[in-house]
Amino acid sequence: MVDSDDDEQAWTAEDIDAEFPLGDGDADTEGFVECPYCGEVNEIALDPGSGVDQEYAEDCQVCCRAWLLHVRYGRDGKAEIEVERADS
Repeated sequence: MVDSDDDEQAWTAEDIDAEFPLGDGDADTEGFVECPYCGEVNEIALDPGSGVDQEYAEDCQVCCRAWLLHVRYGRDGKAEIEVERADS
């Protein structure tokens, strides 16, 4: 976006929107998912600062088996969470 070789340059609203496309307002920082192994519902922490489209592993708080989480943030800050077995 802004090269370090350029002189000091003020960020405009357009620059910020282009660089950080999550939009205005609050983003989800927690969610609830059902473990694909034991079926128990787990509350998980979300990190909107890690990007609009995320994929990472997390363990069930009940049976301790690993899942693969896919988190996608919409412009309104709402997170869509998908969970699948890590061994599939």
